[in-house]
Amino acid sequence: MSKNILELQKFYSSALEKVNLPSITPNLYDPVHYILGIGGKRIRPVLVLAAYNLYGENFDEAIPAAHAVEYFHNFSLMHDDIMDAADLRRGSQTVHKKYDLNTAILSGDVMLIKAYEFLEAYPADLQVKLFKLFNATSVKICEGQQMDIDFETRDDVSITEYLEMITKKTAVLLGLAQQFGGLIGGASDVDSKHLYGFAKNMGIAFQVQDDVLDVFASSLDSGKTEGGDILQKKKTYLYLKSLELLGEQDAERLKYLYSDQDEIGGTELVEEGRALMKDCHVKVYAQELKENYQQLSFSHLDSISVEDSKKEVLRTYATQLLNRTS
Repeated sequence: MSKNILELQKFYSSALEKVNLPSITPNLYDPVHYILGIGGKRIRPVLVLAAYNLYGENFDEAIPAAHAVEYFHNFSLMHDDIMDAADLRRGSQTVHKKYDLNTAILSGDVMLIKAYEFLEAYPADLQVKLFKLFNATSVKICEGQQMDIDFETRDDVSITEYLEMITKKTAVLLGLAQQFGGLIGGASDVDSKHLYGFAKNMGIAFQVQDDVLDVFASSLDSGKTEGGDILQKKKTYLYLKSLELLGEQDAERLKYLYSDQDEIGGTELVEEGRALMKDCHVKVYAQELKENYQQLSFSHLDSISVEDSKKEVLRTYATQLLNRTS
């Protein structure tokens, strides 16, 4: 029987609470409990279950794979927050701020290892497929993260490169989640590719929306440091497109704000950067880009060879995610 997204979220949350981590070395495992317990949308494990639900009904079969992607995702967040020197995650202290740097590194490492352990639950032939996909995706995510870091010291980043970076850093894990669920449920190779295409393109749209929220939503709404991407001088689509749209003088000013020479910081930096982006209406262009990827995502969903009624859960979920305000 098909489940809606709320039912899948509740089912997964219940399963996550039942995971038993060792009681020894609490300084290693307490941060794992902490980051898993401070919320989050559980998008990736829910996508595993939702894809599985297109083909199967015994959701317990898909739970280990759902745990694998959720543990991997949170491992990457722990380490990303260290690299970004972020203070907040989901409105709470980041792990390295609550505990310390070494603890966050090591606890992240153990989460990655646990992700692989979860996949050991599957039969050998399926396990090989899952591990190959998992390894290939993990490499892409590392490449995307390195691209993001490299962008910080480059002044010639293109929008095409930005899209490649967010595809690797964010979108491919969503695609993997859908492939995992489909493969465990018995999806064909063709359906598996469309599941991946659906979630990957949704992920690109999701990240563009996330970038918009980072700049234009208040910290109260987003649960993040307000204007965090501007403070960190991240070369997002909003920044890159603004350089195209602004007049020469304003574009040079925005470049200066993002340069190492600039001595402005904090609220003043965020407000001036945001004002320049507002002046050129870049938010409208970002919205158009997001909608293009959303349409591409839905075209893959339409091509999956199951009844439309079953696919409606994924369509509704994607629409909700891509129209969120926080």
